[in-house]
Amino acid sequence: MANCVVLGMQWGDEGKGKIVDLFTPSFDIVARSQGGHNAGHTVYVNGKKIVLHLIPSGILHADKLCLIGNGVVFDPRAFLKEIAELRELGVDVGENIAVSKNAHLILPYHSAWEKVCEGRMGNRKIGTTMRGIGPAYMDKMARCGIRVGDLLNESILKEKVELNVAEKNIFLAHFGAPLIDPEKTFDEYAKYASEIAKYIKDVSIILNERIKAGQSVLFEGAQGALLDIDHGTYPFVTTSNSTIGGVCTGLGVSPDKIDAVIGIAKAYTTRVGGGAFPTEIHDERSQYIREKGKEFGATTGRPRRCGWFDAVAISYACRLNGLSSIALTKSDVLDGVDEILICVSYKYKGTVLKDFPTESWVLDKVEPQYEVHRGWGVSVTQNTEFQTLPREFKDYVSRIEDLIETQISIVSTGVERRETIFRDSMLDGIIDLEKVRAEIA
Repeated sequence: MANCVVLGMQWGDEGKGKIVDLFTPSFDIVARSQGGHNAGHTVYVNGKKIVLHLIPSGILHADKLCLIGNGVVFDPRAFLKEIAELRELGVDVGENIAVSKNAHLILPYHSAWEKVCEGRMGNRKIGTTMRGIGPAYMDKMARCGIRVGDLLNESILKEKVELNVAEKNIFLAHFGAPLIDPEKTFDEYAKYASEIAKYIKDVSIILNERIKAGQSVLFEGAQGALLDIDHGTYPFVTTSNSTIGGVCTGLGVSPDKIDAVIGIAKAYTTRVGGGAFPTEIHDERSQYIREKGKEFGATTGRPRRCGWFDAVAISYACRLNGLSSIALTKSDVLDGVDEILICVSYKYKGTVLKDFPTESWVLDKVEPQYEVHRGWGVSVTQNTEFQTLPREFKDYVSRIEDLIETQISIVSTGVERRETIFRDSMLDGIIDLEKVRAEIA
C-alpha cells in the first residue's frame, strides 16, 4: 500500500488518534514526526478510552513498529509513564517502538521557564499545556538543546545539563522562580538513560531501509495545520511544523516517500487556549456541542471553545498540505442541532475575504459569513453506508466538499472503531480496507 500521512486540519483535537488506529492494520510502521506530550490522541477500543500523548497510536496493534522521530521533543518521564499505563492495559511495548537519537529532550527547566513566561503575559498568554514544549524547541533552535542520544554518554550529558541549568537559573532567579538543582537533574536523567537506552535508534535509517524493503508507513501528525509555527494563527500556535513539511524534517524522509495525505477535520470546529476563532459560538449551542462532543482537552482537561465549520480555514489547510481527501469526524455531535452553519467567507472592514488571513490583528476582527443548513434530526451513529445517511447530512457533506475543493472519504459517526463510514473508491490504493474492516469486526 501507499505511504500515507494523517494530519489535523484545524486547531488540533480533530480525532487523529481514531483514524490512525483505524488505518494501522493496513501499514507496517506508524511514525510520529513532531510535537511532544502536549498532544492527546484518544482512541476507544471496545468501550475503553485510551489516551496517548507521545507514543504513536499504532501501538495498540502489537505487530506494528512505532517510531518517534527527531522532530518530536521527548520527555523521558512521560514516555516511561505512558509505557507503564499501556502495559497495565495489556498492550505489548518492547521491540515494537523506537525513539530517534536526534530528538530533543524536555528537562525540568523547560516547564519552569514556560510557567514564568506564560504568567508574565497576562491577557496575551498563549494558553500552553505548561509541559515545556515551547522552551525545548527554543533550545533546539538556539543550538543549546540536549538530545536523546546524549543520554548514552554520561560525561556529555553531565556537561550539557550543568551548562544549561546554570543559564536557565539566571533567568528563573531574575523572576523570583524556584531554581533548578543541576545534580538532581543529572541524576534523574542518567537514571532515565538506563531505562530507555534500548529504545534509542537512528529512526531515519530504520524508516528508509524499511521503505526500501517494501514496507509501508503511516505518518502520524500531532496538533493541527492552524497551529503550525509558520502557517498557523501566530503567535497563538504550537512550536513545531504541524503541516506536511514537518513530516519530512521530523523523521528524516524525503518528500517522494509520501504517496497520500489524509486530513482530519471535525464537522464543526474547536480550539483550546487563546487566539482568534472567527466561527466561535457564544450562546447555549456552544455548551451543547461541548457537552455532547466531550470537548475537554485529552491532555489538560480544559474545556474547548466550540464553533461552526470554517470552510475558509479548512480550504487554507487543504492548500498547505496537498490533501488526497478528508476524514470528517464527530458528525454525530450535531445530530440534535436544528440549524447548522458553515462559514463560507469572512468580511473585514467591509471587504469580503475568500482567503484565510494569517495576520492575527485581521483574523481577530473578521466577521464570518454563514450559510444556514437544516439539521438531519436523527442519529447517524447506526449508519454503515454513506447512501443510507439522512439526505440533509449528505447535503452538508457535499456542500463542504464543494467549498474546500476536497473529497470527504471517511465519515466518523461515533467514538468506536466500528462507527466509521468509508467511501471505498476514494481510498483505493491508500489503505487496505479489507484489513481495516477485519480488525474492526
